Amino acid sequence: MSRERLQELDQRLAELGVLPEDLEEHFSRAGGPGGQHVNKTATAVQLRHVESGMVVRADNERSQLRNRIAAREQLIARIEAARAEEEAARRAARERQRRQRRRPSPAARARNVDAKRKRGEVKRGRGRVREPD
Repeated sequence: MSRERLQELDQRLAELGVLPEDLEEHFSRAGGPGGQHVNKTATAVQLRHVESGMVVRADNERSQLRNRIAAREQLIARIEAARAEEEAARRAARERQRRQRRRPSPAARARNVDAKRKRGEVKRGRGRVREPD
């Protein structure tokens, strides 16, 4: 069951363009709950994607295989989040350019002129106070 899940995650990583040789996997002792088992076996998994420099660590489980699965799931989530963020930034940049090219509507121009007039009145009201003669 778990080995199949690991293969599914590796396939999903391949679909994202992450090749197996782009991953560095290190194992260490996990510590924490789990007793002597986690104290004497290297069950914690640190997974590093070389190209992006993303590093994830999974040490919640007593089983190294389950930690390998958890690390891959974390890496997939982080890669997808980073790509979604990049896409949102590109979309925002396109929208910003579109707005800059577009001329303001006549109603918007009228609002701008009205706002400028009101602001000028406020500033004129700030003049020096004169003593009555």
